[in-house]
Amino acid sequence: MLRPTLTLALFSLAIAASAQEAKPETAAPAPTAAETNAFVNAPLPADQAAMKAHVMFLASDAMQGREAGTNEYEIAAQYVAAQFYAAGLKPAGVDGSYLQPVPLLSFRPADKGTLTVTRGNAAPVNLVFGEDYIPGGNPEKESTVIDAGVVFAGYGIVAPQHQRDDYKGVDVKGKIVAIFSGAPGAFDGEERAHFGSNANKAAIAASKGAAGVIILETPASAKVRPFSRLTDVWDEWRMTWADAQGNGHLPAKGTPTVASVSIKGAAKLFGGDKAWAAAVKAADAGKPVVAPFASGAKLAVALKTERKTVTSSNVAGIIPGSDPRLKDEVVVLSAHLDHVGTGKADERGDTIYNGAMDNAMGIASLIEEAKRFQASGKPPRRSVMFLAVTAEEKGLIGADYFAHNPTVPKANLVANVNLDMPVITYKFEDMIAFGAARSTLGATVARATASVGVGVGQDPMPEQGFFVRSDHYRFVQQGIPSVFLWPGMAGVGRAAFDEFLAKHYHQPSDEVSNKAILWDQGVRFIEANYAIAREIADADARPAWKKGDFFGVLYNGYGAK
Repeated sequence: MLRPTLTLALFSLAIAASAQEAKPETAAPAPTAAETNAFVNAPLPADQAAMKAHVMFLASDAMQGREAGTNEYEIAAQYVAAQFYAAGLKPAGVDGSYLQPVPLLSFRPADKGTLTVTRGNAAPVNLVFGEDYIPGGNPEKESTVIDAGVVFAGYGIVAPQHQRDDYKGVDVKGKIVAIFSGAPGAFDGEERAHFGSNANKAAIAASKGAAGVIILETPASAKVRPFSRLTDVWDEWRMTWADAQGNGHLPAKGTPTVASVSIKGAAKLFGGDKAWAAAVKAADAGKPVVAPFASGAKLAVALKTERKTVTSSNVAGIIPGSDPRLKDEVVVLSAHLDHVGTGKADERGDTIYNGAMDNAMGIASLIEEAKRFQASGKPPRRSVMFLAVTAEEKGLIGADYFAHNPTVPKANLVANVNLDMPVITYKFEDMIAFGAARSTLGATVARATASVGVGVGQDPMPEQGFFVRSDHYRFVQQGIPSVFLWPGMAGVGRAAFDEFLAKHYHQPSDEVSNKAILWDQGVRFIEANYAIAREIADADARPAWKKGDFFGVLYNGYGAK
């Protein structure tokens, strides 16, 4: 699953800390290799063993954590393709194969760049790296030079449904837009996460003709963590996908995010603007709207970006629909195949982040769900695509590439159901379908799960905005009704989920030898997913957004307007 927000990371660490304070534990002796093998290879009923077998392979040490772009990831992709073939799926990749090659492009700032402020006849002021600014990278080009006026646009939010336009009264065409990071608490968790995304802010700025974007530190964040912390990560590689010309895809095409600027740096940029003091005061007071203004300053930006490309594969198989009227409509069932590779050693000296639960478990569910469709002897009315995507951990990249370049006509995609990191260490009493309330998929999920004796629970952490943090969000951004499924958190579920986050999430211990895994619950999860997918595929009406839904309207989705 995509790396958590800082809030969730701190939350997870707090769980671990409180657990240690409440009950200090003496480390148990590490099991021997023979003991571990005896546990991992213990017999299971056939349906449980089938699911576990996929996880045993995909989360094995030989896969080295399945990082996108590595040879080990491609081996995993070939394994999934073979399993799709065995399940009777038709190839739905390119050139008659199960694979869709994704041209991944990694990029990072090649140097510290320069940001120079000029105001009238005053002497130019160079902002200071690490103190005033951190440079951004531009995947579209290796050299970025912009010399333009600056406009401050509050939090950079435009939301007609909420009568909100942070650009009201200012013209940003050809200018550099400066925007506070994050989003105010006036929105619900899912919408707040959407508006807080720097990529979405930049896309809005691009739609208004901005030449570039800078992200400003807020007064609140300046009080709790030093801006200088960014100097440890400023030159880390980031990732997107490359277009036909080999340039990195940027949602805000032609409008790069050129830098993050501290409150101290912003004072040098806007110090001559009377409106800046009012903006800082309003943001510091937690006002949801901060008035925009055109600055009297100009900003000259010069950046260099280092880029490199590698190919990594999505894997796609399809069951053709049987209804002459509906067969061209495609329901996409997705899960990400990649994980985070290798990294810092844990206390055992293990450096391989195996990703058993995240997300070999989701891929295993996808494969076994495909088998259930075939074993039913009843072809679905709509076509059903099974899609294993790459580079989710890099920013939902494989899903974004597919959503922009689907292997079937884009207009035929009618729904996405996404499986990411199902935690099956407890007997779940309900299921969570993030985003269900936004479309008719909510009622579908409720009926389908009831048929297998599972209820539908509420989002237990709405403030985390999980709806925008996994691969289904890339389908949402193409206007396609989507849901993201997890075992629910009723009963013991929340405690079990919290324990996984604290002890195993993005850790070497997320592996098949985890004794807390209950494979019978994995089978229940598959059965519920199959019931959901079957109902969507066989329903008379295609899924539709609820009329007026924020995401449906924003992305011009079916039924929203």
